[in-house]
Amino acid sequence: MVFGRAEHRSTRRAERRAARRHDPAPDPVTLKILVAGGFGVGKTTLVGAVSEIKPLRTEERLTEAGRPVDRLDGVEGKRTTTVAMDFGRITLREDLVLYLFGTPGQHRFWFLWDELALGALGAVVLADTRRLEDSFAAVDYFERRDIPFVVGVNCFEGATAYPAETVREALDLDPGVPLLLCDAREKESVKDVLIAVVKHAMDSGPQRREPALP
Repeated sequence: MVFGRAEHRSTRRAERRAARRHDPAPDPVTLKILVAGGFGVGKTTLVGAVSEIKPLRTEERLTEAGRPVDRLDGVEGKRTTTVAMDFGRITLREDLVLYLFGTPGQHRFWFLWDELALGALGAVVLADTRRLEDSFAAVDYFERRDIPFVVGVNCFEGATAYPAETVREALDLDPGVPLLLCDAREKESVKDVLIAVVKHAMDSGPQRREPALP
């Protein structure tokens, strides 16, 4: 039997479809995101809210020895503190995975930030309007190092709700820095913040671009 050109093309298409079905799925793109901010602002909570693995935490109990240097105004109920980092992972798409590194908030542990920032695509600066000045150092850090970041205002219960533009002015953010209101306890709210980080980082320069998010 003699096959015509149409039959030949149909056979080749079927062969290519069969080959694709048996090809292993490509490895996902993995991106490193930092979560920074002041002491007690909710960084550990944020990482735990979205991580699909059991988060790695390096928390230690607060002691009387640390009372002179650990400012607890507004977070009097806090009993532990991160002394190295928090770590979690979230898959945004089958081909895009984020590794989350929460930085320690206390000044005496800031020397770890440089090491944690290596290779980071971008960062979340988590802010608490009751202690907004505690976010200044993180904002300054990422501005000086030209690391793309977004600000997530963690809306604590009982805290005064301020318009986003008011918080933006208080933090003296550049116009291009995204600012979002969020709840660090809620997975979907945190996912919105993380997606904003990736999109902002991709828009910040060609050297940072990755496959576009939907």
